Amino acid sequence: MRLLLFGPGYSGLALTRRLLPLGWTVRGAVRSAEAAGRLRGTGIEPVDIDDTGALAAAAQACDALLVTAPPDEQGCPAFAALAPILRAGARPRWTGYLSTTGVYGDRGGGWVNEASALNPVSEQGRRRVAAERAWLDLGETLGLTVAVFRLPGLYGPGRSALDRVRAGTARRTVKPGQVFSRLHIDDLAAALVASITRPRAGAIYNLCDDEPSPPQDVIAHAAELLGVPAPPEEPYDGARLGAASRRFFEESKRVSNALAKAELGWRPAYPSYREGLAAIRASEQT
Repeated sequence: MRLLLFGPGYSGLALTRRLLPLGWTVRGAVRSAEAAGRLRGTGIEPVDIDDTGALAAAAQACDALLVTAPPDEQGCPAFAALAPILRAGARPRWTGYLSTTGVYGDRGGGWVNEASALNPVSEQGRRRVAAERAWLDLGETLGLTVAVFRLPGLYGPGRSALDRVRAGTARRTVKPGQVFSRLHIDDLAAALVASITRPRAGAIYNLCDDEPSPPQDVIAHAAELLGVPAPPEEPYDGARLGAASRRFFEESKRVSNALAKAELGWRPAYPSYREGLAAIRASEQT
């Protein structure tokens, strides 16, 4: 079985680690020789995005296609590159598109599920809505099995609150009522494998943990695991934050993962930040 990754970064590498032991081969679309060199060290065979023939051959040969690259001002780069190839006859058995729970916008801490209306508050969220629609419409038109996965903040080894506390960059900004969902990178990979195993055309899944929580609690727990004092709490002040941080605090919602559990038989191995951070910390100590 063969996987083609468009945007072979943190998420794609996590899926690769799951699939290689199962006998899959993985190819990743990249633009630079430097990126190609990094991929080879992970067991992924690089494909030059700008080599139309090579990209078409990889898409024609793949059984599964995963798009992780975010959209930009021109739209989804993967769609621009791959839609003509798919229209020309490439037929992966499964195509996954990684989106964001930001498409739901702000719900004042309320719950959302896959049937909730989309109301993004940021330009990035609006681009994601457009990219989702483009991929789902293409799948319906061509008879492809396309699934969309809406993700919250991802964390895992090397990218967690533990790293921010150690680096001295963690802040415990408190905005009353603010909660967010998150997802351990290994739980994302497990859900993607489950979807590849049980494909459904037009599927949309929220993938997240079971316990939406205030961000300051996550930082405090990370500090406790490291045996260091937690950063002091700071009241939210949007004027003092950068644009990315302000966008984060503009949205508060609780995301339901019930559909992915019901249809895919998936359960997060790390149902809250406590289990996830504890596992990362334990791996660091071995």
